[in-house]
Amino acid sequence: MIEKKAPAFAEFSEFASLSAGGKVAFSTDDFFAPCENMLQDSDPVFIHDKYTEYGKWMDGWETRRKRITGHDWCILKLATKCVIRGLLLDTAFFTGNYAPKYSIQAACLTREEEALIPKRDTKMGSACSRCDLEQIERLNSDKWEEIVPVTALRPGYEETRLNYQKVLSDEAWTHVRINIFPDGGIARFRVYGEARPEAPPKGQIIDLASLLSGGTCQGYSNAHYGHPRNMIKPKKGVNMGDGWETARRLDRPEVIEANEDGTLKVPGEEWAVFKLGFAGKIKKLCVDTAHFKGNFPDSVKIEGAYLGRADWCSDVKYSWRSLLKPSKLSADNEHWYTCDSETVTHIRVTMAPDGGISRIRAFGFVDSRIN
Repeated sequence: MIEKKAPAFAEFSEFASLSAGGKVAFSTDDFFAPCENMLQDSDPVFIHDKYTEYGKWMDGWETRRKRITGHDWCILKLATKCVIRGLLLDTAFFTGNYAPKYSIQAACLTREEEALIPKRDTKMGSACSRCDLEQIERLNSDKWEEIVPVTALRPGYEETRLNYQKVLSDEAWTHVRINIFPDGGIARFRVYGEARPEAPPKGQIIDLASLLSGGTCQGYSNAHYGHPRNMIKPKKGVNMGDGWETARRLDRPEVIEANEDGTLKVPGEEWAVFKLGFAGKIKKLCVDTAHFKGNFPDSVKIEGAYLGRADWCSDVKYSWRSLLKPSKLSADNEHWYTCDSETVTHIRVTMAPDGGISRIRAFGFVDSRIN
């Protein structure tokens, strides 16, 4: 099996998947498989003998064979306004029925423009009505900025399924239009980039670390089973794969003993660093171990640092201040802590000795003097 290495932009936050908050706003055709499948967080699967009344069941978006003029397309609303750095179109298992070519357009829509999008009724075996098409044509989405020109896709065999595409535009967008030429299927679609949300009203408490606030993961020690960027997604984790989980440390002692404070005596730990979406003062912290029952960390500590507008760099030594002292964790549970930090731009989450955390929340107030 040939594995294609993911490009550097795939380390950015992802804004199209359902768990990030992406959603399908419009689709011309959902005959064989509805467009929402394309945003599922799980890897696509193939079930050999599974059929529906419309044909072979496929884990992705698949339109009918075009027997009228035109081509198929859909509009996705991204989780938040963002600069797009790269895309992934995964055609897994679409081998004789993948979309041969595609292009991507993007726009930053106002609320009034969003209101022109007809209400979506997700249903296999369907296509948009003439009325819906006339309504959405008022958006002139075919005139949106083209961020990827017409480009060939490859079939969904293991060695060709991952179609990565770098995007060079520095504009921020809220919606993308995926054009497929003329019809066919795509298993998964991902949008990688940097959030550009509007600053919240003064005095409003927000999750400063959230993906939707512009939080990003800038470094980590281990991500064997799950990337730490999963921890700043806006919704509750759906399973263990939708969190940060490390490998078991090989330096863990043969017999585990405890410290006086109840935490375990272990020599190692794992860490992840996050840049907050806005510099601010943190008032509440939440560490959620949802779904991690036999593999949650023994304890966690959280530190903060003020780096101005700079990004965290592994080669620089920073002065970290404690926001949460080492604290015991439990299985499948939300752990809430009060905090009264100075203004910070970054947090470092450290688990001991290893394991999994589903979500991290850092609620606080934006420092308007800096942002």
